[in-house]
Amino acid sequence: MQPIHILLLIAAYFVVLLVISYFTGKSDTNAAFFKGENKSPWFLVAFGMIGTSLSGVTFMSVPGWVQDSQFTYMQVVSGYFFGYVAITYILLPIYYRLNVTTIYEYLQQRFGNVSYKTGAIFFFISRMLGSAFRLFLVAAVLQHYVFDTWNIPFAITVCISVLLIWLYTARGGIKTIVWTDTFQTLFMLSAVIVAVYIMLDSLDWSMAEFLKSEELKEYSSAFQFDSFLDKDYFWKSFFGGMFITICMTGLDQDMMQKSLTCKNLKDAQKNVMSYSLVFIPVNLLFLLLGALLFIYANQSGITIPERTDLLFPEIAINSGLSTSLAILFLLGLIAAAYSSADGALTALTTSFCIDFLKFRNKSEDKQKQIRKRVHIGMSVALALIIIIFNYLLNSSVIDTLLKAAAYTYGPLLGLFAFGIFTKWKVKDKWVLWISIVSVGITALLDFIPSSYLGGYQFNYELLVVNGALTFLGLVLIRTKKD
Repeated sequence: MQPIHILLLIAAYFVVLLVISYFTGKSDTNAAFFKGENKSPWFLVAFGMIGTSLSGVTFMSVPGWVQDSQFTYMQVVSGYFFGYVAITYILLPIYYRLNVTTIYEYLQQRFGNVSYKTGAIFFFISRMLGSAFRLFLVAAVLQHYVFDTWNIPFAITVCISVLLIWLYTARGGIKTIVWTDTFQTLFMLSAVIVAVYIMLDSLDWSMAEFLKSEELKEYSSAFQFDSFLDKDYFWKSFFGGMFITICMTGLDQDMMQKSLTCKNLKDAQKNVMSYSLVFIPVNLLFLLLGALLFIYANQSGITIPERTDLLFPEIAINSGLSTSLAILFLLGLIAAAYSSADGALTALTTSFCIDFLKFRNKSEDKQKQIRKRVHIGMSVALALIIIIFNYLLNSSVIDTLLKAAAYTYGPLLGLFAFGIFTKWKVKDKWVLWISIVSVGITALLDFIPSSYLGGYQFNYELLVVNGALTFLGLVLIRTKKD
């Protein structure tokens, strides 16, 4: 495909998003922006959250990860379901009972203002970094296949990408996103299904033949039970996946804000459980696609990119395999990435307004004015971080994203766990310091050579370690029972 064709395709896609935004953002109220006026149908939220949870990272980085890690990512994915069960029956009832706008308001009611701000700060760091990781992938692809041709700097590519998100989320906020995410999830899932079909056809295989092939066996090692010391040992990955889900969904304002737009708790629970059921088969499909891409590249003499995240676009766009594959890849990638980034931008705006500014003390018109300014500020900050990532990232984005989550979500895990499973109060003024020390110890453990730990290699269980350290720190500063 020519760069101009790609650009026209992207333009047409965003015209559709802007049309959806026009109809869903007519009211332009704070109630619509923050909580969708609590009128979202649960099944619509559930379908849209599939795309939000998977994101552009899954769309590109998971298939590209197959060469180095084979199917071991399924060990992490297998823990996701149990994380969603915990969210459904432990966290959602708390959020609905307290009728919160941001979930960190729970920490204020449970412990105090410093705990509240600490939770919001760690969410802010977590979501800003996570969204930047995801959008970085899309911007990198657009830069390589479109804007490099016209000698347009990467910074301009990033600014255009973020500007497009701002345009269709500025008025309707979460109310608009519930509908645009549904549209984008449809594109993303359609793209990966058709991509698998086209790859199978190009290799002259049926699905059954592919699953039985010797070529697949080279990539499909999934479960590692050999040694507890290994980085990819099953139970480490499984519990890491479970707690990643609890933290990156259940303790994340972005993900929970969509669930809080449902009419009631029962609908919100149906939403979470229904979309959790599709996670294992959908992620398996992405890994199968990754194996197909590497098999095709090896048979066709295609050079594997140094950054394996770029293998999918290289084959889809540059190999000449199929114009349909190129179009679907671009639509699927854009849909996957923007269905995650748009909600994140809205959640960051919501959290900053509610958690950090004295927002509720002002009139509706003044609140709206502040909200719009904060929305612009969050967009600028997101663009700057993505530009910085262009000079720092040198590994698989999915691996980097999950590793970063171990540091930034750990204190949230410890705070919420202490609040839910104990009745103790804490010395609120010390909570931020406890959280910072926990992150520092976790980082130290991660950087200690495995030879000093008897050969033990840390992986995603660092998130649990971080949360446990925070929990123990809170035990040390506990006071009277609530």
